[in-house]
Amino acid sequence: MFSAVESRRLYRQVADQIRLMITSGELAVGQRLPAERDLAEQLSVSRPTVREALIVLEVEGLVNIRMGSGIYVVRQHSVGATPAEPEPVEGPFELLQARAVIECAIAEEAAKAATPADIAALDDALNSMSGLVGDPSAVIAADRAFHTGIAAIVRNAALIRVTGEMFDMRMTPYFEKLASHFEGPATWLSALEEHQAIRDAIAAGDPDAAKAAMRAHLAMSQKRFSESFGEEFPGEEGRGHPAGPKKGNAVT
Repeated sequence: MFSAVESRRLYRQVADQIRLMITSGELAVGQRLPAERDLAEQLSVSRPTVREALIVLEVEGLVNIRMGSGIYVVRQHSVGATPAEPEPVEGPFELLQARAVIECAIAEEAAKAATPADIAALDDALNSMSGLVGDPSAVIAADRAFHTGIAAIVRNAALIRVTGEMFDMRMTPYFEKLASHFEGPATWLSALEEHQAIRDAIAAGDPDAAKAAMRAHLAMSQKRFSESFGEEFPGEEGRGHPAGPKKGNAVT
């Protein structure tokens, strides 16, 4: 059904299809949606695409995602209503892919040009980040400073701007909602370790290692966002939340 849809718009098309199920009454208020896996099979798309679509609907207030339990309809969509187009229209997985292409190359170049002052600036960002893992807004700012700091080592204004703009694309209600499900102190501590590996490779003047470390970091970032919403698992361990009482099992 969706094979001809431009890839970066696919999750929006899937959100439209699920919204139609709600509008038509096929999914009633209070009803639990089919599992993420089943929706993916029904709509012939990937599970990450379904996940992105469900976040759109949660931002719109149509569904509520209960980690470890499932996704529930909480409001009926008004027929004829046109949901506001969120910005950016790119989904998180496409954005991470773009960052991997650009930032891996930047890290490689940074390893060839870094000075002690540059490494000190990266260390400042890492030190800030380590003390802010419990503060979502502050830790993201420190994360941004680290990534743009790597671009600054290359001394190219365009690369600094592009890196910052790509990072800032996540500063929307859509991405904030996504992060609320999949980011937390545990995931930020993992990201901090990955950042340290990037920093060490750049400080060592090893372009290949710096590129590989950046690629590994962004791959792990994608993996963290690729978990399910927990309805197939007994708890929330590994999702940035401390282990807690087991929840109902019924999807990253």
